[in-house]
Amino acid sequence: MEHLNGLKLGIAAVVGALTGFWGWFGWLVLGWLACMMLDYLSGTMAAASKGQWASSTAREGIWHKTGMVIVVMVSGGADLLISTVLTKIPAIQLPIAYSGMLCPIVLCWYIITELGSIVENAVELGAPVPSWLFKLLAVGESALESAGDLVMEEEQGNGKQ
Repeated sequence: MEHLNGLKLGIAAVVGALTGFWGWFGWLVLGWLACMMLDYLSGTMAAASKGQWASSTAREGIWHKTGMVIVVMVSGGADLLISTVLTKIPAIQLPIAYSGMLCPIVLCWYIITELGSIVENAVELGAPVPSWLFKLLAVGESALESAGDLVMEEEQGNGKQ
């Protein structure tokens, strides 16, 4: 029982630190990490349930997740760089108010794709899934793609590339 309380304390400390340091963004990161773990676990279970589990495929999944972490880190670094440049060099201005939008959009896009993969894994495990859930996730992913495209179109429309 003592170990369980220590685990709860540790989780609460991590969640509190994320909230204190990043606010809502910390919860977004935590949600994404949880979705990645659940996707990996459910994918492993789905493959094992069909007798198709292979360590090479599992490693490919880990490499895929590692690539996602790298993309999130790059988008976070780009957000930090752009915000720093905009506050420190007054001659550089964007036609939009910039408050660090790249990383949250990337994280939300990854969360929705992970949720879609988790639902696909659930189907492979035999769970019934309402068709509207797939449609809702596809709409969310499309909306995030459109948001990113819109930002790029606005930049290109102003002669910036």
